[in-house]
Amino acid sequence: MFEEFSSGYYLGRLYVEPDDREQVAMRRDHHERINEQLYAEGEGIERLDNPLVMKVDNRHVAVRGEEGLPEGTLAVPEPLLEETRIRNPPTLKEVLLAKADRAAQILRYQNQLPGVET
Repeated sequence: MFEEFSSGYYLGRLYVEPDDREQVAMRRDHHERINEQLYAEGEGIERLDNPLVMKVDNRHVAVRGEEGLPEGTLAVPEPLLEETRIRNPPTLKEVLLAKADRAAQILRYQNQLPGVET
């Protein structure tokens, strides 16, 4: 689903569609599998529900795992989707998935300065 892209990101393609959820979400089993394959360090018991950090168009977003979503779909709250250049969703888009160290850096930055876009 995702392949090596750069020192900080993996590249993948997902259907981006508007949703009425409050947070960006993808199918739970895919979220956990990506978390395990790309974020887990392989030592001891690790959480697989940590948010994935993706760049959708011009926005970094924290992605949660949720039930009831189709395979290969990224459900984006409508207000957030309106802030991007994505038109006529649902549409298949290239998205960047931040590697573990980059994701931690982005989440830390957003926690320190809420409301600041990355």
